[in-house]
Amino acid sequence: MAAESDPAGAKAPPRWRWALEFLALPQIQAAPLRRPVVVPPFGRGRPVIVIPGLLSNDRSTALLRNSLSKAGFVVEGWEQGLNTGAQPEKIARLEERICKLAEQSGEPVVLIGWSLGGMFARVLAQRHPDACSLVMTLGSPFSGDRRANNAWRVYEALNDHTVDAVPFVEDPGEKPPVRTIAVWSRRDGIVAPRSAAGEAGQADRVVEVPFKHFEMASARGAVQAVLGLLREELG
Repeated sequence: MAAESDPAGAKAPPRWRWALEFLALPQIQAAPLRRPVVVPPFGRGRPVIVIPGLLSNDRSTALLRNSLSKAGFVVEGWEQGLNTGAQPEKIARLEERICKLAEQSGEPVVLIGWSLGGMFARVLAQRHPDACSLVMTLGSPFSGDRRANNAWRVYEALNDHTVDAVPFVEDPGEKPPVRTIAVWSRRDGIVAPRSAAGEAGQADRVVEVPFKHFEMASARGAVQAVLGLLREELG
């Protein structure tokens, strides 16, 4: 199970660790075909939206989403194709879906964001705390220097703004007024551990897992850890 502790380091991971991340690509691509992680159901029909990371789509989160469905949650992806950055129209559509799902289900939504997706989750939970019950980020660089990762150059190449001038006024480093969990790893080859764990007060709970960045929602052990945390938090 995940171990809670303090992160070490606030700079981008070394390039050799970054290179190891790509070993996980086959399991990410095969995610829709993989057998879900099965646990005794505890979701009780609660709504969940899972938001993928940079240059990922709902295919990459299929194992996690299918496992959440098996656990009894009503699960949706972000349903906007490839996540290429903080584009205002996509953020607006996601914001609308969160509010609509909360209204339709009659209860607030659990937001789980992988990497960049976790940044979106924190921002939208700040905007709509009544529509969100919990935010869980998986290796998301919400804290500190936004260049303390190995993806910022790719992000800026894809967008018309820099990582320091994203098109929303909220600060992802500010803790949303809902229960917030930051999942991080020392083995992360993309995001600096301290950026994903945050500083004191930026999350209600900080949890270390022994997985690489690309494994955060694609490795069976990582999905098991996410389910375990949700059971602890939601009962």
